[in-house]
Amino acid sequence: MQTFDLVVIGSGPGGYIAAIRASQLGLKVAIIERAELGGVCLNWGCIPTKALLKAAELKRAIAHAADFGLKVKDEGLDFAKIISRSRDVAAQLSKGIGFLMKKNKIEVLKGEARFQGPNTLEILTTNNQQPTTVAFAHAIIATGARAKQIKGVLEADGKHIWTAREAMVPAELPASLLIIGGGAIGVEFASFYAALGCKVTLAEAQTRIVPAEDEEISAQLHKALEKEGMQVLTNAKVANLTATKTGVSAEINGQPATFSRAILAIGVVGNTEGLNLPAPQMGHSGKATGGVVVEKGAIDVNEFYQTATPHIYAIGDVAGAPWLAHVASHEGVIAAEHIAHTAGKGPKPHPMDYANIPGCTYCTPQVASTGFTEAAAIAAGHKVKVGRFNYQANGKALAMGEPTGMVKVVFDESTGALLGAHIIGAEATEMITTFVLGRSMEAVEEDFLHACLPHPTLSEMIGEAVLNAEGRTLNA
Repeated sequence: MQTFDLVVIGSGPGGYIAAIRASQLGLKVAIIERAELGGVCLNWGCIPTKALLKAAELKRAIAHAADFGLKVKDEGLDFAKIISRSRDVAAQLSKGIGFLMKKNKIEVLKGEARFQGPNTLEILTTNNQQPTTVAFAHAIIATGARAKQIKGVLEADGKHIWTAREAMVPAELPASLLIIGGGAIGVEFASFYAALGCKVTLAEAQTRIVPAEDEEISAQLHKALEKEGMQVLTNAKVANLTATKTGVSAEINGQPATFSRAILAIGVVGNTEGLNLPAPQMGHSGKATGGVVVEKGAIDVNEFYQTATPHIYAIGDVAGAPWLAHVASHEGVIAAEHIAHTAGKGPKPHPMDYANIPGCTYCTPQVASTGFTEAAAIAAGHKVKVGRFNYQANGKALAMGEPTGMVKVVFDESTGALLGAHIIGAEATEMITTFVLGRSMEAVEEDFLHACLPHPTLSEMIGEAVLNAEGRTLNA
């Protein structure tokens, strides 16, 4: 039986990064993966969807080519090629993860893992070979999450009613599409399919789409998606969702409707089934003193991602919100460094600041944010100072033909602390990094005002939005 300092279960952006960092710190590491290296994010999530969205972006650009004086004949699209390119990109990166495992001397074990005891795992292979057993000093559970479904109410059949996975590899472009859920996944698929000519209905149960974002950003995105030709419904209750011989039928707020296909984008739930997790041991105080506690589909962990069994850790989507790849990677680094520290191989890491995590949505226009929304800052007791700058007043945005959008900043009036930043528009997901670094370095309003930003760039709007908070806007 092989013995490792660390065994990582799952090779997604949390798992493979944790394995690499642990190996860098001198630990003997194995990683167990039942499917493709790279996990859902790389193979069925973040990466392939961005390849699809790039095709949609180019389709939109071709439609506006005449605005730039270019004569481009739009001869339609090769939908199968769009899908196959997306799969090729994912496959290329999955191979890259295999290279990284070899480079860092990490043993890759193929199969499905389940705990046999506090320090042993059984690996069930997919080719009917005899199960193998490995021993470990530490383990990290990084098994990710899957699309949430509501049994008997909102369930996918894989043919007409899709989860995100089926939505990435359809055989043909549907004529009409119902997307249930107006969060990041929902609006990204809405942007992709609408750009290619599909009639899209986006149904969100809450009062606004991308409900985690600032209200002004949500309102602008709603308007922009409708301008693209989508039907965007809020306060929408979808019932009686049924696959038919030719498509999908449903009731939306009591009204019958039919579609070619439907996508469920109502959230995710952690993959904890089949792991045979050590049973929780509860103390007199009601707090777990051992085992692994699972609550609402997520594994309970502390600030270093230890479960109630200290040598067993959990990171990423399986440990709960926020369900973001970059969060999983950062958690993986912290967990690996904490494990190495307990083995005397490095300093103790700092816990992650969850108040400064960027959220990025790659619809058109893009949405990105970090920190407090304006409403949340006020609710937290801050007296706020808000600055805004519109894309239509930015030279680079106009030159690019991307005048839709806004940069919004929220400061504490008394201290100048940057409480939050919110962007909607072209390259928003790239620009948000400046604000994330600013908050990480505890930069205040004055620090942004003193920075000389390059011209002509979209990032100039960062400075202009800060100036606007002071009533000193120069270019609007």
